[in-house]
Amino acid sequence: MGNRRRVLVVEDEHTIAESIAARLRAEGFDVDLAHDGPGGVDAAARVRPDLLVLDVMLPGFDGLEVCRRVQAQRPVPVLMLTARDDETDLLVGLGVGADDYMTKPFSPRELVARVHALLRRVERAAAAEPDTGPTVVGDLEVDTVQRRVRRAGVEAHLTPIEFDLLAYLAARPRAVQPRERLLAEIWGWGDAGGTRTVDSHVKALRRKLGADLIRTVHGVGYALEVAR
Repeated sequence: MGNRRRVLVVEDEHTIAESIAARLRAEGFDVDLAHDGPGGVDAAARVRPDLLVLDVMLPGFDGLEVCRRVQAQRPVPVLMLTARDDETDLLVGLGVGADDYMTKPFSPRELVARVHALLRRVERAAAAEPDTGPTVVGDLEVDTVQRRVRRAGVEAHLTPIEFDLLAYLAARPRAVQPRERLLAEIWGWGDAGGTRTVDSHVKALRRKLGADLIRTVHGVGYALEVAR
């Protein structure tokens, strides 16, 4: 069927790869498999998936390099899998273009839910009506038509989900946004199980645009804080 979504799973542990593939196929996805870094890059170019499920630790070269090379070919949402709950690894993964991550062991049900949520976000972004012009808050300029961001005239290169998160906050300057609301609006999740995902993306935005950009409201969420 022409409207079936295609997912590429790049995972060197064959049992895990087959388990993920079986669950996604049961949900109606077409699934392709690769088991090392070079094979993942080649498969992404060949099958042009709608989404990539990508393990960090791979033979050949790692998932971070796969993500860099795939995103250089064409933008595609990426869900990274990591065996280590190491925040440095996660921030690096988000920095090279991953949209989300899960730490092993994970629930297949949650993985499928996150795949659906990422694809819904891409569809919403594609269907969104273009705004009349860039959003300007202080020295921050967010152009949602061209999907470009500048601060003090300097352009910053953001991943798709970093851009969506920043644009949402910039449209509501100084208004505190709870983590749960950000998860629902940006990631399309209906529960609060992934609030650390929000925290990691905020850290990535601060690293790229300045530590003073987003204020943490402890126990609640975040607010954009740019002086006028």
